[in-house]
Amino acid sequence: MRRRVVVAAPGTGGLRRRQLVVRVGHALSVAADGRPVKTGRYTRPVDRRSALVLLAVLGTGVFLAGLELMITAVALPAIIVDLASNPGASAWLELRHASWIVNAYLLVHVATMPLAGRLTDLWGARRLFLGALVAFTAGSLCAGAAQTMDQLVAARAIQALGGGALVPVATAAASHLFGGHARARALGVVGALTFLGMAAGPFAGSAILAGVRPGDAIVTLGLDPAGALAAVIGPAWRWVFYINVPIGIAALAVGWAATAGWDTPRVRARVDLAGAVLFSAGLGALLLGVTFLGEEGGAATGAGDPRLVPAILIVVGLLAGAGALVLGFRRPEPFLDPRPFADRVFSSAALVSLLTGYGFATAIVGTAVFVDRVLYGGPAGQRLALGALAGATAVGALASGLLVRRLSLRAVTAAGLGASIAGLAWMSTWGAGVQPTVIAAAAALFGLGFGLTVTPRSTAAVEAAGQRRFGAASATVTVARMVGMAVGLAVLTAYGSTTIDRLNDEIFSSPESYASLLPAALADRSFQDPLVVDFLETWAAERAAETMVRLFAIAALVTAVAIPPGLALGRRARMLSGEPAGGGPEASGGPDGGGAESGPTLAL
Repeated sequence: MRRRVVVAAPGTGGLRRRQLVVRVGHALSVAADGRPVKTGRYTRPVDRRSALVLLAVLGTGVFLAGLELMITAVALPAIIVDLASNPGASAWLELRHASWIVNAYLLVHVATMPLAGRLTDLWGARRLFLGALVAFTAGSLCAGAAQTMDQLVAARAIQALGGGALVPVATAAASHLFGGHARARALGVVGALTFLGMAAGPFAGSAILAGVRPGDAIVTLGLDPAGALAAVIGPAWRWVFYINVPIGIAALAVGWAATAGWDTPRVRARVDLAGAVLFSAGLGALLLGVTFLGEEGGAATGAGDPRLVPAILIVVGLLAGAGALVLGFRRPEPFLDPRPFADRVFSSAALVSLLTGYGFATAIVGTAVFVDRVLYGGPAGQRLALGALAGATAVGALASGLLVRRLSLRAVTAAGLGASIAGLAWMSTWGAGVQPTVIAAAAALFGLGFGLTVTPRSTAAVEAAGQRRFGAASATVTVARMVGMAVGLAVLTAYGSTTIDRLNDEIFSSPESYASLLPAALADRSFQDPLVVDFLETWAAERAAETMVRLFAIAALVTAVAIPPGLALGRRARMLSGEPAGGGPEASGGPDGGGAESGPTLAL
């Protein structure tokens, strides 16, 4: 049986239409250069119960991916203190090194997402989703057992291989499982569970750090405190990673059984590995270069002028990025397609995602460090602050999906950016005596604003790219946010580490250097005197507060730069107003024959 399907493809002077005769029961996709690609038979239909079970498994995967981001931020101060390579010095002198606990995850996560989306088409969603769960669970187990900072960074990279694949694969699988209006609801569930995972992260992390007592278990079990088993059980931060293991195994078992006989269509096409390598190497070099800014003594390489190291790395990163860009224009199925950026709305959506991602990383990590290092608030203080931030982000993201039905994309984006900037500006007024409730309120204001920008930028990118490039557009917006987060963390690390090194020199450059900081009443007391210790802790907290508020102010300025592109996102979403998006009214539908009527989704 045959029927005629009209496909809109990009041409030099606009959209040209091709009439293609295809066999009913086979999928048809469009390559980046507009060429149709036959993808094989559609997935075997499943009953509603099975579809809901599969959606629950997919949701568990993306929930874990969201949980991992925020739960690690809570545990980061404890990890730095425990894994410091020089116990005799301040652990925070290793902030540059420790930043790669997060940045390695972000870097591999960013590189994995576009590849995962492409490999889903080639290999099918089932095997890729199950493989991602295996990688994420194995990485979590290795991270919990890590004995050095380098081991933990390597384990986090394995985690990110799985975590980076979970969201795009789950999105693609949900799109195939459900059709019509049910598809939009399913995609909304996938996006909402990612944010709910982020919201649960601070509460789960602080509960683990405060409630898990590995020392008691070691004594109860009669283990040698210096033995190998005791080393992988304690301290409590290890269980921040171990908690993923039983959940991951359960999701893997249920997913394996529930997806038996079901998979998504596959295509025969090449994977742009060269583009992936160039993009990943370029981003990695750029992040290393930014992280090493301000490094003294040639620590980055052990020799030579330390000021040249970050400059060389940044240049290498830019050249590799340019190479990936050139390949993107030359290949029909590139790792990241630069062609949609010619559209003003699409590029504006990606830019908003990039800039707000910078602010998001600064708010998350900066707030965690401020509570721990300035207020000495511990897990309870971090739970309050980061829980408020993540919870407000989830509320804002869900609210934005409703608001775009009534208001223009630019209006919702402007409101979100305004709230984000106000929250960061409020954070920049914090001092050493700020109350925890004030921190939570400012973090919540930022989180609400960031969440409000989620659906407008996602919807604008999808509509600008066209319905047949939904996956690529969503992945691009998400990658832009992750790149912004990685750069934000690198800047925070570089500035924070440089400041910490300078303050450390002020106190420890000579045996008596600390005395110059003391008031006259304490000038004759020793360094170990409790009054001197108390004074220096207060002094260090005040200097740390000054450092963090500068970073919050910089993030507010960066977020403000997103206002012009935010105002370019356009009017009310065409998908909701009934206007054709992308391919026009004749664009063909999905496998259910219902068209590609997916509403605004949460592109994380």
